[in-house]
Amino acid sequence: MSTVIITGANGNLGLVVTEHLLSVGYRIIAITGPGGAGQLPRHSSLITKEADLGNEHKTDELVTSLADQYPDIKAAVLLVGGFAMGRLQQTSDEMLEHMIRLNFFTAFHMVRPLFSWFEKSNAGGQFILTGSRPALIPHEGTAFFGYSLSKAMVVGLAGYINAEGADKNITASVIVPTTIDTPANRKAMPQADFARWVSPVHIAESIAFCLSGAGKNLQNNILFLGKPS
Repeated sequence: MSTVIITGANGNLGLVVTEHLLSVGYRIIAITGPGGAGQLPRHSSLITKEADLGNEHKTDELVTSLADQYPDIKAAVLLVGGFAMGRLQQTSDEMLEHMIRLNFFTAFHMVRPLFSWFEKSNAGGQFILTGSRPALIPHEGTAFFGYSLSKAMVVGLAGYINAEGADKNITASVIVPTTIDTPANRKAMPQADFARWVSPVHIAESIAFCLSGAGKNLQNNILFLGKPS
């Protein structure tokens, strides 16, 4: 049984991804934070760990411990993130730093030690990150500059993983959904066209495909999901 780490596992998307990957046969190490959208399921193949991924030293220690206990870790699905409004001219250093810490550093702090471990194990490994359309199409993200820029850093991180891991069997894919169809988003945007949004189940299925043998062979590692406005 292969083991997959999921960060943000108790969030709206994380809960669905965790349940789906458990259902298709993975052992899941679910890393949670103090806040969340609900309770993780009870399952014999589910291990839960609470961690502050914004702390690089504690994250290093966590990854080292997990790698020692579960040497069959094959991938990390990095779902921690957050959103904030604010155009470029309205964005302070503090606001930008908050977005970068939440969206980029929580991923980077996992990637750095895991990449080293994948490399030493000689078995390779996979990273699946979550991007956003504004990170790739700037004119769609002018109303939330800090968020868009921090997600662009995540997309850039995936590119460097693929460049560094090209001869090491270490890869990264980026899932780029439109608005995710969650109860919180429906409440916040009641007049929106929900049919254009992407369901968490669809994202979970796409992540499972990326982890599959066929998915690993994708040449384009950025997957757009949902219908753009």
